[in-house]
Amino acid sequence: MSIPLTGQGAPSDAELLEEINRLRVEKNAVILAHYYQDGKIQDLADFVGDSLDLSRKAASTNADVIVFCGVRFMAEVAKILSPEKTVVLPDMDAGCSLEDSCPADEFATFRAKHPDHISLTYINCSAAVKTHSDIIITSSNARHIIDQIPEDQPILLAPDQHLGGYLAKETGRDMVLWPGSCIVHERFSEKELIKLKAEHPDAPVAAHPECPAHILNHADHVGSTSSILKYVLEHAAETFIIATEPGIIHQMAKMSPEKTFIGAPGMDGVCNCNQCPYMALNTLEKLRDCLRDLTPVIEISEADRIAAKAPLDRMLEMSPPIAQNRPPKSGRAY
Repeated sequence: MSIPLTGQGAPSDAELLEEINRLRVEKNAVILAHYYQDGKIQDLADFVGDSLDLSRKAASTNADVIVFCGVRFMAEVAKILSPEKTVVLPDMDAGCSLEDSCPADEFATFRAKHPDHISLTYINCSAAVKTHSDIIITSSNARHIIDQIPEDQPILLAPDQHLGGYLAKETGRDMVLWPGSCIVHERFSEKELIKLKAEHPDAPVAAHPECPAHILNHADHVGSTSSILKYVLEHAAETFIIATEPGIIHQMAKMSPEKTFIGAPGMDGVCNCNQCPYMALNTLEKLRDCLRDLTPVIEISEADRIAAKAPLDRMLEMSPPIAQNRPPKSGRAY
């Protein structure tokens, strides 16, 4: 039974945390939180990180239930890698603008028009799109994978045109790009970023490659969320400008409280428009509810799961070794 509500019917954070901790043991659940989640969710999670790394960690546990505090495509990847586990998402409406920009039927037609191209598909897509892909890539391993593809092999890259453009520039490869984009990373203002850099001339800019080229042109470091985190923790600077979803700043501040991290500005210089509206749908109360009820649950047919897993497996075969990360913060042994 749920803890009684307090006040005007809303449970306190302490009450929710108490019940979540009880339920995670009762259900033998592992809780995953992406770097873009609210800080309260990050703090209670067993693992915090990038989407693929989280799914791989969860697969290595003996948990019966995976609670993925992120967005839908991330939870799908967890289910693809852990078909025997129950995978739940606090809010099934937590989607992704990149996923929405690339419907599976349209992508299949697009692929058919380029039969001689190898399809490199960014992991930020639906399981259905993955079934039509040759190799899945992430922002961390894309360059490493592209470097292994023969130079005379044409490449089709979907769904992020900005990531594709950045990779084409970095590798010198011609690519056919799907015209998708992330609404969060498109909202950064070059004009306001230049102003901010003038105010903090010694602050390096760290940016995610989902940002448009006019933002990346001002970056001192371009990389995935985990790469950006590593960069700011190891760099000697005291102040940094961060051009990605601001949820990552929570981890930065926890790990290097002596440093200052400034989110890159939006179009008017002050708006909170760079927060992912999909990530924000997950709350402590919804997390409690999905643990209690084991719903909304991620379901993928076995045929689609196997088809989607093939390009994921190929990606893992071609990826560089993954560094060992810290154990789950809960200290629980799975």
